[in-house]
Amino acid sequence: MHAARTLRVPGRHGYAAEFSPYLPGRLACAAAQHYGIAGCGTLLILDQNESGLQVFRSFDWNDGLFDVTWSENNEHVLVTCSGDGSLQLWDTAKATGPLQVYKEHTQEVYSVDWSQTRGEQLVVSGSWDQTVKVWDPTVGNSLCTFRGHESVIYSTIWSPHIPGCFASASGDQTLRVWDVKAAGVRIVIPAHQAEILSCDWCKYNENLVVTGAVDCSLRGWDLRNVRQPVFELLGHTYAIRRVKCSPFHASVLASCSYDFTVRFWNFSKPDPLLETVEHHTEFTCGLDLSLQSPTQVADCSWDETIKIYDPACLAVPA
Repeated sequence: MHAARTLRVPGRHGYAAEFSPYLPGRLACAAAQHYGIAGCGTLLILDQNESGLQVFRSFDWNDGLFDVTWSENNEHVLVTCSGDGSLQLWDTAKATGPLQVYKEHTQEVYSVDWSQTRGEQLVVSGSWDQTVKVWDPTVGNSLCTFRGHESVIYSTIWSPHIPGCFASASGDQTLRVWDVKAAGVRIVIPAHQAEILSCDWCKYNENLVVTGAVDCSLRGWDLRNVRQPVFELLGHTYAIRRVKCSPFHASVLASCSYDFTVRFWNFSKPDPLLETVEHHTEFTCGLDLSLQSPTQVADCSWDETIKIYDPACLAVPA
């Protein structure tokens, strides 16, 4: 593996990292003080150069920031979500923030995602108040609220294929797929016998969603037949905090965990574990795969570091 570029952010515990879909090498990181239990939050915008990682912008919020998503129609704009139940809209071209605050959720907002399909600019948010909300960022209030989960919602993610379709993962042990146009749930999958902390859509198969849970397993679900998973990936030794499907390889995905590791998998292979990266000393919460570079990965951890690196397994064709 090429040496990781590391940025230490003292007193900030990383929760989420996301590469810009526009600017190669630009990364956003959502972080919190005191492990997100108390204190404020920081949104960091990082750029890469020869010497490593540089902070381009830093924005503070009065509560911990738990997730971040880039706008799909403006390279300067992103949305974060926080422990006070609000979403924040930021503009990296302006040194002060936020442009707008959306406050409707009544508890921590743990997940936020900007839609990727053409023709719609929508943001989905998932909260510990057991609701999912869909927002038009140009409007100050939510367009609709989705109820049905029976516990906290940890993860909400748009389908990259189907407009108005998103998935959510919850402490109620279910993965749910929703349709904005129908204003309701399409599929309920009892995906694990444990809290599900993360889900992501395969970028190459509109019917495949992957879940990661407190039972240390990753499972793939074919939405056309959800009686049992199409694959299960075992190896993590503590809860899986985030799963990300590769933008470049149809059967490659990455996961990070409370076991401090990041693992890379190819679920089409008999021996699916490609590589285990052990460069953090605390819970690893944030993870993303670059949209511009097939080999580049970013992660962040409660050890107060953000890292960008090229794991060896992505350097060779999967």
